[in-house]
Amino acid sequence: MPSPVSADHPAAQPPGRGSVESLITQARRLKGDVDAVRRDTRSDGADPEDRWQRALYDLALHQLDDLDAHLAQLRDGPEPGPAESPAPPAVRPPVGTPRGSLLSRVGSAEWNLLTDEATWSGELYQILGRDPDEPALTLDEMPSLVVDEDRPTLTAMVTDCLVDGKPIDGEFRVLRPDTTVRTVHMMGEPVLGADGGTASMWAVLRDVSELRRRRRDVRESRDSLRHQRRQEETEQRIATELQEAVLPPGLGPLRLPHRAPPALDLAGHRLPATTGRLIGGDWYDALELSDGQTLLSVGDLTGQGVAVASGMATLLGAVRGMAMAGTEPGRLLALLDQLLDATVQPALGSALCCRYRPETRTLLWAQAGHPAPLLYRDGTGRVLDAPDGVLLGATTGTAYGQAVEHLRAGDLLLLYTDGLAAGCGTSGAVDRLLGLGPQLGAAPTAQDCLRAVVEEFGEAGRADDGCVLVARVTG
Repeated sequence: MPSPVSADHPAAQPPGRGSVESLITQARRLKGDVDAVRRDTRSDGADPEDRWQRALYDLALHQLDDLDAHLAQLRDGPEPGPAESPAPPAVRPPVGTPRGSLLSRVGSAEWNLLTDEATWSGELYQILGRDPDEPALTLDEMPSLVVDEDRPTLTAMVTDCLVDGKPIDGEFRVLRPDTTVRTVHMMGEPVLGADGGTASMWAVLRDVSELRRRRRDVRESRDSLRHQRRQEETEQRIATELQEAVLPPGLGPLRLPHRAPPALDLAGHRLPATTGRLIGGDWYDALELSDGQTLLSVGDLTGQGVAVASGMATLLGAVRGMAMAGTEPGRLLALLDQLLDATVQPALGSALCCRYRPETRTLLWAQAGHPAPLLYRDGTGRVLDAPDGVLLGATTGTAYGQAVEHLRAGDLLLLYTDGLAAGCGTSGAVDRLLGLGPQLGAAPTAQDCLRAVVEEFGEAGRADDGCVLVARVTG
């Protein structure tokens, strides 16, 4: 097809072969870099953000493949149409182009308005799925290839080009003889004759079906990611509100309503995760019971989100109710295990439950797969010997042992969940907590002790929620 003269200016001269080779080299180098990054970041695709990133990488690689092939076609020239003389063999598509892909070529056409003749390149026959032995379709015949909904679009573009001299730049879908539907992007301009009138129209057409599909994948994966993030934000807000409604106020003294003066100086706090998006099922609690004893409990329900926060609230309510009814810690945990086993969505959890009797300064306690309390006396801490107990929800009909600890005035108890020092292991958390013994022994109040623990474990990068409850024996 001859180089056209557009309505505005003569066509630019084609670039030299050396400059195109340089562009091809740069495109292929960039494609290799992008492909290397894509392989390094490959995942199982379960996370919406990962799917969105992968879709973007795939789209970028697809467009670079296309750019590589288009530059190669520019270097080697178009394939001849049926009426043209043979040209050098077409360049082989770049590595990574699917077999039989039409995306590596761009077709061209010219329609002579004076003779009503049409000239198509070989690539255009391939794109439209037409037999190259058949004559090229005229402008009046072109709409027969287009799906019904897009025919007005093609007609409007051609009319604007021929009547008003406007460049063509738009897309429409074509129905190929093999019944597949492809999306074609068409760009073109009118060609002026010697008298200044429109003598013909030329255009380049490109199959952009795969490009549109990949962009749709990116859009859908992005929308899915946004939806998940909005859902997580909603769950985070609901879980936070639920947790705040059932847990005692944190980072301050916990004042029991009836006892004066109090037998225990109490303070508790929840340390939220800084790297996770959803709230976990950790809790702490202190409750004055009707018989004058004090309930101390901490626990952790596995999982994150609203369902786990709701389950935590249910367990905490059950703990309070059974404790108010006089249930001892071992029996209480056994009933809690049955409750967790009977839920619609079974889960695992750990718990520590203590009853403190101020008259005798005795602590009766039981644990279900939970770290034992730490007892600090005269600035030195130790781990209490734990009675038997497995995780809640792990087995059926489990019996939980109990232990008794005799306390003294000034003793400090520290209860915590294993999320307090997530990442350093249970033994690492215990070592760090015991190392605070002299500092906690010198602290005048439970709230001061709590601040020391929070300063030790409240660093950034926390992957899990954690709770801590401090109780100092005052009388």
